[in-house]
Amino acid sequence: MAEEQEIMCKLESIKEIRNKTLQMEKIKARLKAEFESLESEERHLKEYKQEMDLLLQEKMAHVEELRLIHADINVMENTIKQSENDLNKLLESTRRLHDEYKPLKEHVDALRMTLGLQRLPDLCEEEEKLSLEPACHVISKFTGTHLYALCAKPRVGRGTLKSQNGSKMNEEREDT
Repeated sequence: MAEEQEIMCKLESIKEIRNKTLQMEKIKARLKAEFESLESEERHLKEYKQEMDLLLQEKMAHVEELRLIHADINVMENTIKQSENDLNKLLESTRRLHDEYKPLKEHVDALRMTLGLQRLPDLCEEEEKLSLEPACHVISKFTGTHLYALCAKPRVGRGTLKSQNGSKMNEEREDT
């Protein structure tokens, strides 16, 4: 009987070993599945981080592109302001030169008249370019300033007769 108990005891131990081995195999299979999931998730995480790096690089490229566009806009605004300032200086210089020219021409015309000579042609009659009418009214988009082109001599409208002594402008000046 002692042998039977010993055999029963061994059978019980074998049964327990078998149950524990099956349990261990199940846990081992779950562990293997968890490791595979872990490796898969690590790969995904690595891909996500690479994609994030690419997106950040793209974002920085766009930020740099926007910065360059803003820099170009600032340069253009400054260029426009400088051009408007240059234009204003040129217009003022043209106005001063015209103011110098006008009395000198009137004096020369008066001297010519005393000698019986005809008056010299007005600037606008000599060259179209010298007749700067106030047709160049510009409002600067950037500075908000009003720019007016100077009028070296206003043109006479169509159908307006000139006097024998000069232009319509001369008639108006003689009347005043």
